[in-house]
Amino acid sequence: MATIQWKTFLIPYTQAVEELKVKLRSIRKEYRKKSEYSPIEFVTGRVKEISSILEKANKFNIPTDRIHLEMEDIAGIRIMCQFVDDVEKVVELIRQRKDMQILYEKDYVNNVKKSGYRSYHMIIKYPVSMAEGQMEILAEFQIRTLAMNFWATIEHSLNYKYKQDIPEHIRAKLKNGADAAFKLDQEMLEIKDEIKDAQKLFEVKSSLTSDIMNQLIVLSSLGKLNEVSRYRNQLNKLVEAGDEVELSNLLNSIEKTINSYNRS
Repeated sequence: MATIQWKTFLIPYTQAVEELKVKLRSIRKEYRKKSEYSPIEFVTGRVKEISSILEKANKFNIPTDRIHLEMEDIAGIRIMCQFVDDVEKVVELIRQRKDMQILYEKDYVNNVKKSGYRSYHMIIKYPVSMAEGQMEILAEFQIRTLAMNFWATIEHSLNYKYKQDIPEHIRAKLKNGADAAFKLDQEMLEIKDEIKDAQKLFEVKSSLTSDIMNQLIVLSSLGKLNEVSRYRNQLNKLVEAGDEVELSNLLNSIEKTINSYNRS
């Protein structure tokens, strides 16, 4: 079998993971800048450990000189969604991209595994620009909800502990947990609009509170400490029990006060 210089071999995979994380996170930022709901909650990525690569190559009889051609998950990207219907939206976003080629997809959300595992997998071919020129590597996307990810993380840990041979009584509890996680996803989907409205309101209030604090710093720099104290007391009350209209009115009042001192 050929000898692999692992440090060099893994460089393009590391670069691909970093690039893909930036690109996918930028989708979320784009939605947020437009004040729109993002189907992407957060993105993580990793390059498979050398020991895991060798273990998998041995398990599936992959020669070392063909690892880069046959092992699809050396570079792995995980995309988390809040709601189960966001998974398909993210899949569509990836399908529309021109900077990668989708080789095939596996839908374990609608076609759940016997263990209870749910996730949507996409295997892609991604071009990486290296010093010696462009090369293409294989990468795997796993797209899932937060509940699915919680369950899958636990299953992965137990598989590691029991070397893929989890005792039957634990498997049964895992399966029950998977069903409960999916039921949670379904129930949250039914109140999705309510949750989105609440999150949007929280973001608006957080933004207004931040703007008010910044204006209080400006007012403080003008030496108007009595006004700062008075406005801060009002802010404290509104943070606990106020709404966005009252916070907006407070912000306007502070800005008018600052403008009046600047004109004098």
